[in-house]
Amino acid sequence: MSESTTSPARLYDLLIVGGGVNGAGIARDATGRGASVLLVEQDDLASYTSSASTKLIHGGLRYLEYYEFRLVREALTERERLLKMAPHIMWPMRFVLPHSKLVRPAWMLRAGLFLYDHLASNMTLPKSRAVDFRTHSSGRPLKSDYTKGFVYSDGWVQDSRLVVLNAMDAAERGADVRTRTRLIKAERVNGVWHAVIENRETGETQTVHAKALVNAAGPWVARLLADTLKIPNSKSVRLVKGSHIIVPRVFDGPQAYIFQNPDKRIVFAIPYEQNFTLIGTTDIPWNEAPGKVGIAPDEVTYLCESVNRYFKAEVKESDVVWSYAGLRPLYDDASANASAVTRDYVLDLDTQDGAPLLSIFGGKITTYRKLAEHALEKLAPVLPAVAGASWTANEVLPGGDIGDGGFDAALARLRRAATWLPESLAWRLLRNYGSRAYEIIGEANNLAEMGDVLGGDLTTREVDYLMQREWARSAEDVLWRRSKLGLHLNEVERAKVAEYVKQKAG
Repeated sequence: MSESTTSPARLYDLLIVGGGVNGAGIARDATGRGASVLLVEQDDLASYTSSASTKLIHGGLRYLEYYEFRLVREALTERERLLKMAPHIMWPMRFVLPHSKLVRPAWMLRAGLFLYDHLASNMTLPKSRAVDFRTHSSGRPLKSDYTKGFVYSDGWVQDSRLVVLNAMDAAERGADVRTRTRLIKAERVNGVWHAVIENRETGETQTVHAKALVNAAGPWVARLLADTLKIPNSKSVRLVKGSHIIVPRVFDGPQAYIFQNPDKRIVFAIPYEQNFTLIGTTDIPWNEAPGKVGIAPDEVTYLCESVNRYFKAEVKESDVVWSYAGLRPLYDDASANASAVTRDYVLDLDTQDGAPLLSIFGGKITTYRKLAEHALEKLAPVLPAVAGASWTANEVLPGGDIGDGGFDAALARLRRAATWLPESLAWRLLRNYGSRAYEIIGEANNLAEMGDVLGGDLTTREVDYLMQREWARSAEDVLWRRSKLGLHLNEVERAKVAEYVKQKAG
């Protein structure tokens, strides 16, 4: 490890540790208010929790059962805002909820859905309604035992892309975003944080100064406090592992399904990447150190059994083509049941010695933008640089300015502008990048001018964009976080992508 010779240390208003959705959201908001921001992430953006979600922008229907009314109301309000902020990576989806007599009575479901439809004042998505599966199209994939149920609205999100877009917006407004960079130590000196950060690719270290520090380390939030900062704190997180499986498409149609299990948990079955179905999630208490986690065989069995109670077509464990798992850092409210632990967040401000430290416990993707607002409201009295007016509620994320008429109209405009683009590629570019698709296409007038095809419809021009603009540094960054092309490419093609990225990264 070598010490960087660049000095003197720059003084930032805010040093944010953690490149998940909360860290990126706070960086975006703070930079837009005029603060100087440095964000460091030990791996890639969204490497852990923020890329391992069920990909839903939702209020959390089941949280009503635990009386989390404030959280559900806030999440439903945010759902509406987020769908407008990034219509390329988020879109509405209808969810089908079959009634099972073994779990919750129909009146309870109906009452919960009524609350869900009316808790927030800005709801624009279609309201819930009862359906008869014997005549409704959504009943076709279901076993004949299930004759009645409900349909309601929520939203879908490409979760890791949401994180990247927030980081992009922050960087374009002036933030310094550094991936594969970790905080080694930090201490308060005369009311300022003196921090040492390490570039994990080069081994070089650098000292930076900041007026305030935000601990948005997710699963590492408590460890950062105790081990890196040496600061005692009474609050803690409960780590809960959530796992998902991907199988070939089980049902037709754009709708998703939400199934109730005898253990009172719920499992989703959601259309995924055109040809697949995503099934999840589990809730397994995790008592080991945070880090990369994988699905366990009994979780695969549980998820298959959960959907097989409802679907006519049997999902076998051998059908699984991919799986992913992540640790949710839930605020520890001492609940005995992992599924009942609050999904709300707690912001802990420590102003000892005049150098503020804000630690974030808990949170969920849907409420990340509001969490960022609340975080800066809490910091504003002790950090004037972030005291400006909140601004993110109505500002689109990069690529979100797709124009009038929604996604379909924007796709038609893109196809007129680049008639040579194959239909499937035009769709994918717009769905991933929105208006930034034009930046990727650039001056190209035919497919050959997009560079070499590395696999499927992935060209070197698109990979170059991801490396230059979105911090991609490995094949995994490109194939599994910036996209899900890993599902569509074979082993040879994935290796070709890896070799190209390695060469470009140097």
